[in-house]
Amino acid sequence: MIDFSLTPEQEAIQKMARDFAQAEIIPVAAQYDRSGEFPHEIVKKAFQAGLVYGPIPEKYGGGGLGAVDQLLIAEELSAGCAGISTAVAINSLAAIPLVNHGSTEQKERYLGSACREEKLMALCVTEPGTGSDVSALSTSARRLNGEYLLNGSKCFITNGGVADYYIVFATVDRSLGHRGITAFVVPREADGVSVGKKEDKMGQRAADTTDVIFDEVVVPAADRIGEEGEGFRIIMQTFNQSRPGVAASAVGLARSALDQALDYALEREQFGVPIFMHQSIMFMLADMARDIAAGRLLAWQAAWKGEQGLDNSTEAAMAKVFCGDMVMRVTTDAVQVYGGYGYVKDYPVEKLMRDAKVFQIYEGTAQVQRLLIGRALAREKKR
Repeated sequence: MIDFSLTPEQEAIQKMARDFAQAEIIPVAAQYDRSGEFPHEIVKKAFQAGLVYGPIPEKYGGGGLGAVDQLLIAEELSAGCAGISTAVAINSLAAIPLVNHGSTEQKERYLGSACREEKLMALCVTEPGTGSDVSALSTSARRLNGEYLLNGSKCFITNGGVADYYIVFATVDRSLGHRGITAFVVPREADGVSVGKKEDKMGQRAADTTDVIFDEVVVPAADRIGEEGEGFRIIMQTFNQSRPGVAASAVGLARSALDQALDYALEREQFGVPIFMHQSIMFMLADMARDIAAGRLLAWQAAWKGEQGLDNSTEAAMAKVFCGDMVMRVTTDAVQVYGGYGYVKDYPVEKLMRDAKVFQIYEGTAQVQRLLIGRALAREKKR
């Protein structure tokens, strides 16, 4: 039987995350948006509340949470501020390759350290010349006497300037295409690691986004994650696990936009009545609520399938692309409900609209998600 109810434990997780967002995030969200500073104090409090490393097993100090549990947290924190939520959530994303494919020694050393010493992590995939084409990355990992020499540049790396550990994807042989891609864990203090420019972004400004450069960085073979050539499979599995969380974050942001727009529509009067009473506004709000509910269910379904050990690649892509488009549409409509006031920074929906755009871009653009879905349709038809 299908059951959409949350367990008492999940309700407690949801409430804790919601209370955290209301107490710690919402009061300072606008401040961090203006300054573009990384929210160190909030992340520290998130560590203390157990909100940072949900997917890491408890024996290493993590939350040991299931996929759906993590979506509940993602939605609530993102409803507070998508940028601050991303600063928290990216650590869990970066940890996934180690959780799923790391050796026991790697897990004890890096995951244990990250959780118990409150260290941050970043996932290094995107490069200036490759973008969505992960298989074409050029950062090289040259084998040399039982070690690897890492050379290359990564861009748009969330937590790039603050991370203690980088999960880096590089190729041992570019002529092999995706079969040459290999994953490594690289400490920030390793010789040859440097941080490039910090991006001055349109939205989600509290999330630190930088270039990360690797110049003749020596990586012991013991810090390779999995076998040579397994990196492409590892990153695709990681995205299948993380994309439902991105979708849930979009749901949280959209929910906040709807709340703001509804409050305004009930208070603002035109032609002698609240603008909510005008059918054009009421229908717009109704569509927003409908799409938010649909996005939440898509995200939950994708996460649930992954949690059951089932192939969720298509559902993850569907959730990500739907929610990315949905949150852009909902926040744009929220600005429309506010009219001219929605376009100025004195009102919250302007920030929400800016924060929304990147959901159509990161972790695979909306166009890439449609490619994945289309290919899955073709494969299914041939069976």
